[in-house]
Amino acid sequence: MTHLISGGARSGKSRFAEQLALAHPGPVVYIATAAVADAEFAERVALHRARRPAHWTLCEADRHLAATLSRVAAADTLLLVDCLGMWLMRFCGDDDGFDGAAFAQEKHALLNALAALPGEIVLVSNEIGWGVVPLGKLSRRFVDELGRLNQDIAACCERATLVACGLPLVLKAPAEAERHPGPAA
Repeated sequence: MTHLISGGARSGKSRFAEQLALAHPGPVVYIATAAVADAEFAERVALHRARRPAHWTLCEADRHLAATLSRVAAADTLLLVDCLGMWLMRFCGDDDGFDGAAFAQEKHALLNALAALPGEIVLVSNEIGWGVVPLGKLSRRFVDELGRLNQDIAACCERATLVACGLPLVLKAPAEAERHPGPAA
């Protein structure tokens, strides 16, 4: 089963995903996607680490998220990916550049992998497109790419949940998918 959990900053999305993982009867692999670039962000990462049980396996992913997931997936294992927004940032350069070709290739690989991987996969992502349009070119590109990524991931997941104020709102569930299968291909 695949499950996308989305929400704004400090919405409780990671905590909700961690609660789902805690209920999983088998092994859990936490896939960290962020590149730690400064002390403030390192503190954020430390808070996430402190909440996780010691028996969970940590696996750090770089740009090649699909390859990482394929390497650690197993039928009895839950993979918790936190988060897709941080993964997307790995394709953003310091000089206002975005490596669109590499991102498109890795996104395609991720979508294909999600359809074929064994076990359970919970993906956390940011919902950032509800505010004003950012002023900078790279920021606008990031918002656009993450919005499209979230849509594509949600389309291939069996479940999708939006978390706001710490409360989960189910957007898509297996029963819902059976009643509303979507457009014909």
